[in-house]
Amino acid sequence: MKLRIVKDNKPSLRQKSKEVELPLSSQDIELLYAMNEYLKLSQDEEYALKHNIRSGVGLAAPQVGVNKRMFVVYVQDEDKIYNYILVNPKIIETSAKLAALRNGEGCLSVEKDYQGLVHRHYKIKIQAFNLLTNKEETITATGYLSIVLQHEYDHLDGILFYDRIDKFAPFKEKNNEVII
Repeated sequence: MKLRIVKDNKPSLRQKSKEVELPLSSQDIELLYAMNEYLKLSQDEEYALKHNIRSGVGLAAPQVGVNKRMFVVYVQDEDKIYNYILVNPKIIETSAKLAALRNGEGCLSVEKDYQGLVHRHYKIKIQAFNLLTNKEETITATGYLSIVLQHEYDHLDGILFYDRIDKFAPFKEKNNEVII
C-alpha cells in the first residue's frame, strides 16, 4: 500500500477524527501496518534518500488522509525500540511537570521549519487498543516518548505542533519544564 502524506495546508488535517469501530476492518489493519512499515523505512537513511521521504517517529491516520482515531509510533530511544499501533487512544493521566524538545518539533505533514518550544506533559498515561498486541493497553510514557505520543494524539484533534508555540515568546521555558 502506497501512502501519501497530507500536508498542513489541507483542511482535512484540521478536522477532529472519528472513533474507530472494533474489531478493526481489514482495510484499517492494512493501513495501520502500512503506516508502521513507512515509519520503519523512513528511519533507514539509504531507503529514505532513495525514495525521497523524510524520517519520522510517528504517523497519525489523518496524515495519510484518513480521519480516524489511530496512529503509529516507532521510536528508538537509548537502545530500546518503542513500537505502538494505537486505536482510539485516550490520555487518561498527565503530569504537572512539563517537557519540550530543545530544537523544537517537526512533522511529516509540515515542510516549513517552525522555531520554538512546544510545551507538553513530561509524563502521560494513554489507554488504547494496540494492534501489535491485539488488546487494550495502558501505556505510561515519559520524556521523549511522551512528547511523541502527545504530538500524534494532537493530530486526531486537528492540532498541529506549531499551534502550541507561544507566538510572543517562542523560546520561553516554563518553571516546571524539562528541556530534552
